[in-house]
Amino acid sequence: MSGVRTEFEFVLPRGYVDESGALHRKGTMRLATARDELQPLRDPTIMGPDDPRLTILVLARVIRTLGTITLVTPNEIEGLFAADLAYLQDFYGVVNFGTDADIDALLAAQQESLAPAAPPPAAPAPPAEETAESSAAASAPYVPLESDRPGGRRAAIQEVPSTTR
Repeated sequence: MSGVRTEFEFVLPRGYVDESGALHRKGTMRLATARDELQPLRDPTIMGPDDPRLTILVLARVIRTLGTITLVTPNEIEGLFAADLAYLQDFYGVVNFGTDADIDALLAAQQESLAPAAPPPAAPAPPAEETAESSAAASAPYVPLESDRPGGRRAAIQEVPSTTR
């Protein structure tokens, strides 16, 4: 048996919510083969190599497990939140095309992001003229963006916490 890693564990930032409402965040992805990238191009619904659905089909082929789901299909991939799809695209790129150092850095960053965060320092008292709306915005919890994490690669598509909902 060779020393090549062929499967990698991941943890989705948000998680997939199945039909019963169960949340699935942990999963495994295997290395892609040439067939994994070529076979979806033969699908009659795919209009070419730039078709956005191609990503869905490729990920469904290489993701072995997602929580308790052992047969991941395009349906599950289509049901992911945008942040999770972006994460898996980045994960796929690093494990299939990155160096061992890139992979190790990605996995270490993933573990670091799962560690409980230290409580933020206490904020000074707000000025008396502060409105209720600005007070609510100031007290909203900080949600780190993918680009804030070491190895974060999504700069164009980011979720920004909303305080006006």
